[in-house]
Amino acid sequence: MRKIILFILMAFILAACAAPTEEPPNWDDYNPFAAADQQAAIPLSSLLPPTRAAGEPISTPTPSLARFVPASEQGPGFKIIPDSELVKGPAGLLLNMEIYLKSKNGYIKAYQEEVDGELLSGIEIVELVSQNYSVNPRLLLALIEYQSRWVTNPVVDEISYPMRYYNEWNAGLYRQLTWTANELNRGYYLWRANALTEWTFVDGDVVGINPSINAGTAALQHYFALLYSRDIWEHDITENGFFATYQSLFGYPFDYAIEPIVPANLTQPQLTLPFARGETWSYTGGPHGGWDVGSGWAALDFAAPGEPTGCAPADAWVRAAAAGIVVRANDGAVVVDLDGDGYEETGWTLLYMHMGSDGRVSAGSKINIGDRIGHPSCEGGLSNASHLHFARRYNGEWIPADGRLPFNLDGWVSSGTGSDYDGYLTRGDEIVEAWDGQNPLNQITR
Repeated sequence: MRKIILFILMAFILAACAAPTEEPPNWDDYNPFAAADQQAAIPLSSLLPPTRAAGEPISTPTPSLARFVPASEQGPGFKIIPDSELVKGPAGLLLNMEIYLKSKNGYIKAYQEEVDGELLSGIEIVELVSQNYSVNPRLLLALIEYQSRWVTNPVVDEISYPMRYYNEWNAGLYRQLTWTANELNRGYYLWRANALTEWTFVDGDVVGINPSINAGTAALQHYFALLYSRDIWEHDITENGFFATYQSLFGYPFDYAIEPIVPANLTQPQLTLPFARGETWSYTGGPHGGWDVGSGWAALDFAAPGEPTGCAPADAWVRAAAAGIVVRANDGAVVVDLDGDGYEETGWTLLYMHMGSDGRVSAGSKINIGDRIGHPSCEGGLSNASHLHFARRYNGEWIPADGRLPFNLDGWVSSGTGSDYDGYLTRGDEIVEAWDGQNPLNQITR
């Protein structure tokens, strides 16, 4: 009986990994947190077991071989982590960072740093960066340990630059980690986009990329190439390098694999334009980074009607493009979980960014299509004018707005030009072009 119950609970949590939700839940009699309460005594390791046996080979898509240099000029093909260990996806739920780090005696446990006027612990900094960039916290901890031994050693020899990126602007754990997460994402999503053929090392030397690697491995090869020369890099990315540190902390990385993290037959659930019927907004930003410049070009920008007011919150309301559960609402960000399981690591989620605090929807709210989310502002992240930054993720992966699964908002389909922030929304014969500011070409009416 116990095995049957665990199987049912596992299926409930992982349902979002298998298929998108096409119809919104019936919120009148639905409580997404009831199941979580019932499972509180059950470790997540029993709900999210490994999806493959240890030692079983990983199958990864092979990019176009014609783009690559001869094998003799390529780097190693050793696979370091599965793709699902790069993103903050379903397998990330297995880690309770606070409990895990309490079992260690590392420097990070006592570390504190002021971030945006608030004193944060080392654990809080890792959680914040993991959450914002949607990068797996296990991966970040393993890199911290590999680079500076902060996880297991109480006394360390590097405090200001624990990720070994020696740039004065990036001193301290927070900025070291934001740089790291951004570059990990850059390598991952550029590989996903079939846009890489070689790595350039810190000394200017170049090596061709082995086309047999997967996107998660590409992320790490890119990161280490930015820091080191080829001889050090080749050690870092092979079995006795970073892989060994990861395995010593968390076990064999491919035991956490969820493959594929984004199914080939995935379809987008029905979404509307994120504002009220009859309103005309400005389409100010085509496909660009979901969070920072390194992540997949998952975001579109919209500015509210009326005269531009700089960073003053707009009067108009951003409206829910789909029904769901608000799983996070702070620092300008509102994240809505569309499958109703209460986790932003699973299934489809929507990010509504730069939502002002006045009137903003609260975490835990159940919302339906058209409900108020908040007012566009500059709150959260960098912004030169009030607007909505709107992005999608599936199982933690940023879904590009210019890829095989573009936005479809009331029939308006997104496309890009190859330059970030440039792009179009097309519906039949109608075309709206992204422009910064107000322009007759970027006006879109719901």
